[in-house]
Amino acid sequence: MILDRFRLDGKVALVTGGTRGVGLAIAKALGEAGARVVVAGRTMKDDARQELAGFAFDFLATEMLDEKAPDRLVADTLAKAGRLDILVNSAGVAVHGDSGDYPEDIWRQTMAINVDAVFRCCRAALALMRRQGGGVILNVGSISGIVSNIPQNQVAYNSSKAAVHMMTRSLASEVAAENIRVNAVAPGYIETDLSRGGIENPEWFPIWRGMTPMGRVGQPEEVAAAALFLCSPASSYVTGEVLVIDGGYTTR
Repeated sequence: MILDRFRLDGKVALVTGGTRGVGLAIAKALGEAGARVVVAGRTMKDDARQELAGFAFDFLATEMLDEKAPDRLVADTLAKAGRLDILVNSAGVAVHGDSGDYPEDIWRQTMAINVDAVFRCCRAALALMRRQGGGVILNVGSISGIVSNIPQNQVAYNSSKAAVHMMTRSLASEVAAENIRVNAVAPGYIETDLSRGGIENPEWFPIWRGMTPMGRVGQPEEVAAAALFLCSPASSYVTGEVLVIDGGYTTR
């Protein structure tokens, strides 16, 4: 049956940034589909643990600014679960600011987490997936890697997500013949801690909503459903894609 192709029974998934927001929603969706989920983040609050309480999951405390963290995460996942079938790179940061006086250290931190750590996680996972004979990588990009959002200025975040999209396509082309698929989701404005400041901003939010044809922000579960598709056998002939989930924002 077609619905069986969305099942992930017996699979092991590592989700970075999986303790809140979109990452947590994706971890939950993969758990609901039968995967054992290893969730990585700085800390994990009790409410996040409760979200995943009904599923097989492990938590790995990590700091993605640590250059050695990606290799360690993959090794620890292998030690805990014996394999790694799915990698979801969801950890990310966003700091707004005018380009003319944007702090150098914030630029580097944004790139270190949003780009460098994503690449290192992919590199570490690929070595294992090649030995296993296949796997799936899903990167969390953004519409900010496709369009320049207004009214906020966010050159570092936009640049980092554009890099994630091209990384996704390049890796997909490189490893497709090895039974490894690499895709990305590009969410629009989703109701999470990352976007809450903008949603509560009386100047920004009316513009965000007005530029979104559906007239609302999205929910993490709406991204997670698309992520499940891309991580499951249901998308077995899909690789190198950046799936936009934005309520129509990029159509205008």
